[in-house]
Amino acid sequence: MLILQLAIILIASKVAGSLSVRLGQPSVLGKLLIGIVLGPSVLGLINETETLAEFSQIGVILLMFIAGLETDIEQFKRTGKASTFVGLGGIIVPLSLGYLTGMTLGLSVFESLFLGLLLSATSVSISVQALKEMNQLKTREGTTILGAAVIDDVVVIIALAFLMSFAGGDVNLSLVILKKVLFFAGAILVGWKAVPWFLNKFSTLRVTETVISSALIICFVFAYLAEFTGVAAIIGAYIAGVAISVTKFKHEVFEKIETISFSVFVPVFFTSIGVSAQFNGITENLGLIVVLSIIAILTKLVGASAGARLSGFSWNSSLGIGSAMVSRGEVALIIAAIGLETKLLTQEMFAVLVVVILVTTIVTPPMMKRFFTSNVMQNKNIA
Repeated sequence: MLILQLAIILIASKVAGSLSVRLGQPSVLGKLLIGIVLGPSVLGLINETETLAEFSQIGVILLMFIAGLETDIEQFKRTGKASTFVGLGGIIVPLSLGYLTGMTLGLSVFESLFLGLLLSATSVSISVQALKEMNQLKTREGTTILGAAVIDDVVVIIALAFLMSFAGGDVNLSLVILKKVLFFAGAILVGWKAVPWFLNKFSTLRVTETVISSALIICFVFAYLAEFTGVAAIIGAYIAGVAISVTKFKHEVFEKIETISFSVFVPVFFTSIGVSAQFNGITENLGLIVVLSIIAILTKLVGASAGARLSGFSWNSSLGIGSAMVSRGEVALIIAAIGLETKLLTQEMFAVLVVVILVTTIVTPPMMKRFFTSNVMQNKNIA
């Protein structure tokens, strides 16, 4: 029953998150791990359902919407170069090493390229929560991470479309690129002109909470259109948040959306990642999982950190940025599902990669804690 499942998830995620903080780690780590415990892999109290998946989807959309609301648009403009370096560095290294790994494992050229692209994906939804807890989301590092994630998502999806077209998939490459161009052009124009107008008009209606309702409408419409055009829904939600962040309604929307999100939807999202973990047959492929997990973590960390360092960040900040890009999350899971459907991944390799994606997601918060804490301490010592 959904109501009971929600009650179990909320109490367990809050207690586990608090315990994680007491142990010196971000609360999101505890929420991820408790999901594994609650899920079918351990206790079996919570099972994956379509309704729970929808709740989870709303959670990640609202989380990225909040990140957009907290974005300093002027800071975002200033970090464009750094975001580009980080995003591209975080693609080139995993793509290259992933391709070589695939060839070493005996995969075909297209299968190896697909593996490289999957390892190049990034999902910063987990990183956003960790950045919020460490008060780093509004910093230059935090803004760079968010910008790099947008670049990473767009480049990987377009590259995937190229690969699918060459591999014989039914993909109209020109249409794929045109859809993305139209989405970003339209989102920027609508965010600049229509969003403030809509908020002003809708907020005058003589019913309760019109501002919050109008903000949610904007968020969900942007998320839907992003997904419809082949861009991740979380990118659409983030852009919606940025659009509202420059209006007079920013603070009211932020305060109330944060309350709605973190009381119900966001805990469900974090916990559901652990619930979805499947460890059937893990022992037979344990060696491969370990090797691919190490490659996935190191390639993204090295590539993104190198990009940050080249754009002028200190080594500690660069490693913090690199660690924030390590999580593959729901973006890589979507790509893996595409690979399974198009026969670019076998069922066995798909199962292996799902565990690898989970590993990258779990290790990201403690890595960020390590590097960003060191960076804060170093800045205090310099001061």
